[in-house]
Amino acid sequence: MADHSKEQHVYDVFQSISDGYDHANNRISLGLQKSWKKMLTDKLIANTPRGTNILDVCCGTGDIALKIADARHDLKVTGIDFSPAMLEVAENKKKGRQNVRFRQGNAMKLPYRDNSFSAACISFGLRNTADYKQVLCEMRRVVKADGYIYCLDSFVPDNVLIQPFYKLYFRCIMPMLGGGRKYHQEYIWLYESTQQFLHRKELERLYRSIGLKAVGHKSRMCGACVLVWGQK
Repeated sequence: MADHSKEQHVYDVFQSISDGYDHANNRISLGLQKSWKKMLTDKLIANTPRGTNILDVCCGTGDIALKIADARHDLKVTGIDFSPAMLEVAENKKKGRQNVRFRQGNAMKLPYRDNSFSAACISFGLRNTADYKQVLCEMRRVVKADGYIYCLDSFVPDNVLIQPFYKLYFRCIMPMLGGGRKYHQEYIWLYESTQQFLHRKELERLYRSIGLKAVGHKSRMCGACVLVWGQK
């Protein structure tokens, strides 16, 4: 069941931090975010048929959608997000690209017909949604048969030896690196959303429960960042 108070809070957070979001992500990931996102885009690009459509859910400032569009000029990429401020940044980064477009909309009720896309992805967005299963079901609905659904996100590492260092960094250091004094509370929320999120194995079970097959994953940073995929 959707948590509408969470939905509103997340909306307010991203409306506030949109301008500095890209630079902040680079700081808090210690420059590793590009390689993490490349893990997603490489997998998607390799598995997607020529001349088809891709959906980037919770696209934020558009970096994933733009990377896919640049790497595969034959693909038509759509990015959707509920934050106008984040989409404004994405539009400014789009420049002259013709094979990518951005649209405002809710991940829990995607404004597209069934079987509209060859693949759908969501990057560091699922944990911020109000109903994980609803979002994944919507992604599955709009993807064609045999198409893939990809989720790249932050997770609490399963390794108990790593967890204390992970919590120290993400609770105490990350909010200051990301938001400084002005947006400290907003970045505290991003830490909390990861703490409340599913574990990787739980997400894989959720994939299977909605009928996805060939479920697999790749992880980085001892499981702090994981890409999970499944096929419709």
